[in-house]
Amino acid sequence: MNLIVAVDKNWGIGKDNKLLTSIPADMKFFVSKTTGNVVVMGRKTLESFPNKKPLKNRVNIVLTRNADYHVDGAIVVHNDEELQAELAKYDSEKIYVIGGESIYKKMLDMCDIAYVTRMDYAFDADAHFPNLDEMDNWELADAGEEETYFDLEYAFCTYRRVR
Repeated sequence: MNLIVAVDKNWGIGKDNKLLTSIPADMKFFVSKTTGNVVVMGRKTLESFPNKKPLKNRVNIVLTRNADYHVDGAIVVHNDEELQAELAKYDSEKIYVIGGESIYKKMLDMCDIAYVTRMDYAFDADAHFPNLDEMDNWELADAGEEETYFDLEYAFCTYRRVR
């Protein structure tokens, strides 16, 4: 299983249920990785999308404890058992965890590859991703060239789980 995330210098990922910033090349990268695949997210992440609608051309799986929650175009699961049963239907290499904070933390140990857009700036964030650089069971496998969007420097990095 994979995960995909954009983080700032302090591994911040969001503020007030919104992304810290929007980098067109990062959005394009996200679309290229996830289109045609399965995306797993929490309810608040889904509700942060335009019109609170699932992402097109992907299987959207939403994990929420709210038993009454339903959304057209998405598979809604309510606990870990339902989530695991649903994920078992797909090739794990085609599954991407896309947030938010609690979903990333819950599913990190199930993932083998992390696509991380690292931004060289510290935003005011209230949601964070675990710092993979401080974890013995993750290694930086590839660090892309540093790129710039206006005055924001960033790089596409790939981390791999160490087995």
